[in-house]
Amino acid sequence: MGEKNVRMKNSEIVSLIESTIQVVNMDVELVVEKTGVNMMYDFIKNEVVVDVDRVQKACKEMTPAMPLTTYIKTVTIHELGHSMDRKALLSSLDRAVEIIEAKKQAAAEKRPKDLPFVTMLLEEHETDIAFEETAWANAEILNRFYGVVDWDSFEKVKDHSMATYRSAYEEDYEIFEQLRETQENIIAVYN
Repeated sequence: MGEKNVRMKNSEIVSLIESTIQVVNMDVELVVEKTGVNMMYDFIKNEVVVDVDRVQKACKEMTPAMPLTTYIKTVTIHELGHSMDRKALLSSLDRAVEIIEAKKQAAAEKRPKDLPFVTMLLEEHETDIAFEETAWANAEILNRFYGVVDWDSFEKVKDHSMATYRSAYEEDYEIFEQLRETQENIIAVYN
């Protein structure tokens, strides 16, 4: 229990992630970088990227609290779960680039008022959620086979992670519904 509030050195975090990658017999490089995201999988380069400061802050956001080592191991096998889905991630790249370009070109003030734009955002959220669910399913396979973390902790991190994706989707879906209703009302007035 005392380990929950202990801050780890960067080198300890790196060693923990690398040893977790080795435990599950995966061949994925680890890169340390300030990204503002605790940990992510770069499917183009086949690398797990960790922001050591953010991963510690993210663990502190967990309620109830859990040991940092458990959190890091769980997030690591989740990112490795993405690597197991690399082929599908690579095949989604063209559409992801189209969406990024469309987001760059859309005027910020117009975005929440534009039904096609919000529809595109929902598509992006749905794709993200599908990839996240697949990564968690793959992480579950790794955990069942290698016993990396206890199941209660695994489920807590998974639920916390998925809630952030679902929350973002629900916010944009609410905007979508309002826009669609407004558009239907306008059409009804003119018919």
